[in-house]
Amino acid sequence: MDMKLEIVVVPVSDVDRAKDFYTGLGWRLDADVATDDSFRVVQVTPPGSPASVIFGTSVTEQAPGTARGLHLVVDDIEAAHSELKRNGADPSEVFHDAGGVFHHGGTDARVPGPDPKRTSYGSFLSFSDPDGNGYVLQEITTRLPGRLDPATTTYSSAGDLASALRRAAAAHGEHEARTGAKDPDWPDWYARYMVAEQAGTELPE
Repeated sequence: MDMKLEIVVVPVSDVDRAKDFYTGLGWRLDADVATDDSFRVVQVTPPGSPASVIFGTSVTEQAPGTARGLHLVVDDIEAAHSELKRNGADPSEVFHDAGGVFHHGGTDARVPGPDPKRTSYGSFLSFSDPDGNGYVLQEITTRLPGRLDPATTTYSSAGDLASALRRAAAAHGEHEARTGAKDPDWPDWYARYMVAEQAGTELPE
């Protein structure tokens, strides 16, 4: 049976302030429902995300600002940093972990700058909402094997598709340089590359 995570609840102290913050980031407002003064539910969804965030009045017993380590995946960490800053968040600088794997809790072992080899899964930044609920952005460009069905390739937005096409174009340029010949079947090569990259299978040479 599929079990898909679709809702994350974050505790806030000021619902309107939180709503302004999240919609200001460009997150889609899905719902704002109040049955009375004691119960209100606001749902927002990050661009391209299958999961949404809920906050409001009487929707959680957690103390405001205690949600931590909520991960958002992007394919360009530096572009994401610029967008967050432009939209009113106060993101950390891009960092990678001293150990080279995932990242430590809090700010321990953060090394300034993206992963030196710009490996997928290796570069991060963080930001918080006005209450201190903490988010981490992680740059993923190529999935590890088994994370996605290799028979299915999807992109959540035109921007994600464009980024994938640019990566395929760069890789294809290297392919043509290696072979020393122009490839008239480049659309097929692009397609194989993009499917393999998303599924985490072997990339075409």
